[in-house]
Order: sequence, then C-alpha cells, then structure tokens
Amino acid sequence: QVQLVESGGGLVQPGGSLRLSCAASGRIFSINSMGWYRQAPGKERELVATIASDSTTTYADSVKGRFTISRDNANNTVYLQMNSLKPDDTAVYYCNAKIKGSRSSYYSYYYWGQGTQVTVSS
Repeated sequence: QVQLVESGGGLVQPGGSLRLSCAASGRIFSINSMGWYRQAPGKERELVATIASDSTTTYADSVKGRFTISRDNANNTVYLQMNSLKPDDTAVYYCNAKIKGSRSSYYSYYYWGQGTQVTVSS
C-alpha cells in the first residue's frame, strides 16, 4: 500500500507565502508524475500544478508565476512553493502521484493524499 502525506498548510495574509510538501511511502518502485490539486468549499477539485519524471512542469493559469512545483526523487517527495498568495487560493490542497509498486507490476496507479488546508485571509 502507498500513502501520501501532505504538510505545510496554514493561515497566511494576502501576499504571504507557504511551502507545501507531500511525502510518499509504502511499496514504491518508481514514481512517474506528481501533482497538486485543490478544492475550495462548494467547488470542484482543480489541477494546480504537475511535475513529470523528467521534471517537466505544468501550471494552472491562475497560479502561473506565483507557485513553483518541485520534487525530490531520492525522498519520494513533491513540494509546492506558493508566493503572493491571494484569498482565491484558499482551499484544501491535495497531492497526487502516479506510482509503480514493484518491478514486476504491470501498471502504475494514481494515489491521493488526505489534503492540507490553506487559508489566505486578512
């Protein structure tokens, strides 16, 4: 079984910064893509950023230039550096990873963390 655990959320003022982390543990042979999603109250979960195994990144237009996604392959960890935070960034942030469990596994599977709350307010 694979587990993803997010941390780093909290309450910040507009214009502030937070750094989220997500560590994967369990039966892991390799990790392909990793990403961050968020869900605000009353809204659907949306993609924030992704990072591929070759470190290629994508970002939602709403966070481009403010957020940076990175990964530490040796520690199976993905980060999201969030700068210039806005009230609209308030949401529960979830990490996601596509993981192959063993060398003999035929498929890779997507896993989700439990989420960490980010609140941007004066």
